[in-house]
Amino acid sequence: MKVTQTLLGFFVLLFVLGCSSDLDFDQVNDLELQPVVVANVASFDAAANQFVNNGIEQTVAIATPEVGVFNDSFLRDNVSKAELFFEVNNTINRAFTLQMVFLDVNNAPLTTIQMDIPAYAGTPNLTPFTKTFQGTDLILLKQTKRIAFIVALLPGPPLTSTSVGNLKLRSSVTAYFDIK
Repeated sequence: MKVTQTLLGFFVLLFVLGCSSDLDFDQVNDLELQPVVVANVASFDAAANQFVNNGIEQTVAIATPEVGVFNDSFLRDNVSKAELFFEVNNTINRAFTLQMVFLDVNNAPLTTIQMDIPAYAGTPNLTPFTKTFQGTDLILLKQTKRIAFIVALLPGPPLTSTSVGNLKLRSSVTAYFDIK
């Protein structure tokens, strides 16, 4: 019992006489947060026969719903950089050109990104692409309300209404924030 009281007395003395420093509550004014947010942007899955109309090959335009990533003023005001990631999986034995047209609220083009998609040759055919938006490019991205996808066939074996395969796209945005 005497040992317990001695230890208890020692710990009480340690806490009473322990080191402490003054708290500086003004440090909260220097707080800077830099969160990173990842969100899906758009996706599509176009079958090979969608590129044929009445036996004639055609370019396909794929409209997407509104891109609402920057609708919120907090997000628009605090984003410092954004990276758009696109990945296309082509299982059609034909090469394509994919244009991504960024449209404003009036459907006027702001900027365009183009990707060349190689033809499927029996092995996995994933085509990744990343575009970083900073400065002027970021201002344009913040004004984007829709992204139109225009898929054009490149020369190759003819497609028919019974052609097999798909052209699949998935995309995401990684937004970097600087909150002071």
